[in-house]
Amino acid sequence: MEMVKEAQSPPFVVAKDTPKEDLGGGISRQILGYGPEIMIVRVWFEKGSVGDVHSHRHSQSTYIESGKFEVLIDGSKQVLEAGDSSYIAPHLDHGTICLEAGVLIDTFSPMREDFLGEGN
Repeated sequence: MEMVKEAQSPPFVVAKDTPKEDLGGGISRQILGYGPEIMIVRVWFEKGSVGDVHSHRHSQSTYIESGKFEVLIDGSKQVLEAGDSSYIAPHLDHGTICLEAGVLIDTFSPMREDFLGEGN
């Protein structure tokens, strides 16, 4: 496990050369730049797909690149669309429902070790 904590992306990450992972349920993600203290991830949602309510130890800031989402954070709901953003403190329950197909840009601190596969 210690090896994963020292993982980092190359200094330059070219989106067209970076694989997308199908998470099922109309959601896929692409891990972009990361190091031990930060990670940025692009997440595609099809209309109607759901990011189940969950929590984790990481701080998370999300930028809505496109689409429209109903976002739940710690019991409060807000509809967000392109250009909007949210901040989720560690350990708060949060989730989303995609109202119009779109893309989220998630930034985590520290990095999400659980997102990294064997090859990273």
